[in-house]
Amino acid sequence: MSEIRQLAGTSGLHDQPGVLLATPLEVEAAVLAAEAAARAAGVRVRELTDLADLEQVYRLYDGIWHPDPKNPPVTTELLRALTKGGNYVAGAYEGNRLLGACVGFFGAPSDGVMHSHIAGVSPVVAGRSVGFALKLHQRAWALRRGVASIGWTFDPLVGRNAYFNLTKLAAVPAEYLTNFYGGVNDGINGTDDTDRLLVRWGLGSARVAAACSGTPVPCDAEAERVAGAVVGLGRSADGLPVAGTTHGHTVLVAVPRDIERLRTTDPDTARRWRVAVRQVLGNLLAEGGRVTGFDRAGWYVVGTTASGEDS
Repeated sequence: MSEIRQLAGTSGLHDQPGVLLATPLEVEAAVLAAEAAARAAGVRVRELTDLADLEQVYRLYDGIWHPDPKNPPVTTELLRALTKGGNYVAGAYEGNRLLGACVGFFGAPSDGVMHSHIAGVSPVVAGRSVGFALKLHQRAWALRRGVASIGWTFDPLVGRNAYFNLTKLAAVPAEYLTNFYGGVNDGINGTDDTDRLLVRWGLGSARVAAACSGTPVPCDAEAERVAGAVVGLGRSADGLPVAGTTHGHTVLVAVPRDIERLRTTDPDTARRWRVAVRQVLGNLLAEGGRVTGFDRAGWYVVGTTASGEDS
């Protein structure tokens, strides 16, 4: 029996304004989805509180991001404080080997929200959906504690992360954040500006529940184009950003095929993509546009205020 399943049978929660209290059936469904994802990934996901486990998380992240020693994404001491305060730190294990970890903390008590600060998976298990298992564990854990929504940020230029967050998890972009973390200068971001998309994950929504059960709603940029979508930002044959038009009900915004490789092989082109996506996608969101999906081929689909969609 998983640790989340042990929590599912009893509530112990008190009604608070603005806080969603999931029903036992909703919690049980989230637990079952999390357990299924963990089995499919070949891992066991568990909450971490022991100092030795938290040190493993620190070392895992250090190996993934290769940060400036003066600016690690987390420290063991910070993780210890977060867990003591009742916040979320969990790891995905294959036997005794830590393969991935996720860290989150609570927002304002009256809001019923959580912020997922950082999640990382060892590159040696890429393609095994360990990250999916971690996020579903986090969702079940949060629902049990009366959390209605989890927010986090990701780099909008990284297409595989956009697909994971917006399609596989059905999170919804809420805000474009320019150079949110400042210069982090690590092995993944390099010296690039740290623009981020802030997403909200409505834990109880039908769309999220369907995605977590393995039936996400797909996004087809080509079908949108045939239906009349315009290209706000495209890609040239040699991989450069090409400005288009944002005057349409639906706007397609491209990202580079591999921004992490570009940062190493062609940093000037990487910077051009950063500025181009910031100008097009950032402005569309600032003007009330709403990202409705991300095509795995590398396109954001954005409904503008002209389309009559809620923003």
